Amino acid sequence: MEDLISALVVFVLAAFVGFEVINKVPPTLHTPLMSGSNAISGIAVLGALLVSGTGNVTLSSVLGVIAIIMATINVVGGFLVTDRMLQMFKKKEARS
Repeated sequence: MEDLISALVVFVLAAFVGFEVINKVPPTLHTPLMSGSNAISGIAVLGALLVSGTGNVTLSSVLGVIAIIMATINVVGGFLVTDRMLQMFKKKEARS
């Protein structure tokens, strides 16, 4: 039980610190930082696959599946935003 409480405390503190850090980032730096965070989310997907792929249905495997879903959404969204940002810097073709 103590392990669960300490894990929840770490999770809540990490969520609070992460929110405060992202909230303080200026908009001009947000998209490049989001591109960098895609790599971290990719690592989270791999870790969650390892945790949830044990074959036993436990709390950790259920949380692993939830982590896979959330991190995959984050990776895909990050790539979409990065692609949209890069489209803004391409030269527009002349229409004839």
